[in-house]
Amino acid sequence: MRFGVHTGLQNTSIGELQALWRRIEDHGFSWISIWDHFYAADGTGNPHSLEAVASHAALAASTSTVRCGSLVYSVGYRHPAVLANAMATLDDLSGGRITLGLGAGWLAQEYAAYGLNFEPVGVRLRRLEEAVQCVRSLLTQDVTTFSGKFYALDAARCEPKPVQERLPIWIGGGGEKVTLRIAARHADGWNVPFVSPETYAHKVEVLHAHCEQAGRDPAEITHAINVGLAFREEDLHAQFGRIAEAVSPGVLQGSVAEMLDRVAAYRDAGAELCILAMRAPFDVDGLDRFAAEILPALG
Repeated sequence: MRFGVHTGLQNTSIGELQALWRRIEDHGFSWISIWDHFYAADGTGNPHSLEAVASHAALAASTSTVRCGSLVYSVGYRHPAVLANAMATLDDLSGGRITLGLGAGWLAQEYAAYGLNFEPVGVRLRRLEEAVQCVRSLLTQDVTTFSGKFYALDAARCEPKPVQERLPIWIGGGGEKVTLRIAARHADGWNVPFVSPETYAHKVEVLHAHCEQAGRDPAEITHAINVGLAFREEDLHAQFGRIAEAVSPGVLQGSVAEMLDRVAAYRDAGAELCILAMRAPFDVDGLDRFAAEILPALG
């Protein structure tokens, strides 16, 4: 099992993040990711959140070995052609370490604040499925022509291409009827946050059923889980505030032994990559303890 860290962009600075990213890399984690929000992802209305593409670039420039991911860019305000070009350039910057996560978007408040159309969930998911096809083609084909309900590309080109022959595209979310079907058809990786091992195991079963229907080998899709980390109850509330209770089913809590058992349960449920979801105030002491006492036992 591999381990990574997802670094939220609210209530922080690039300088603070750079120090954190280097610390994570020095600890031997294999993955670091950022999110895509204009407002803090905590339901408070707090507008303090760094922009995602610029932060993704800073992550790539500040590290040398970790895979630099995004969980996830919203296709509701990121046109697939713009994203494809940005990711190709970031892949050059990182030396071939970029992973692009895509999602349908969910934080209605930021859409409303900026006058963006927050479409019904079914529409957003149909948009997502078109977007992932557009991005894939632009990153891999010399010329892309696409005609859909949401996007139209006419002999479109994206040059230069990424360093990687196939830049991984992930789908984020746990919706069983549509999101997991999209992942089964199109994704190189799939991630869902803050669910229990039991729930995760069920969603893996659903994903694999969609893979069978699509004629796809599930082994082609990286299975990832985002979890919180809280050695103490106050650490959970310091990071997650009013949403602490909502995320608690997917948080590693308690003693080292309890955390080891919990991570093993996710592994047994099908997770290949366990990503610690952290946000400011960053629990650096907890991160250091995880790296010293848990990584060696599970790495």
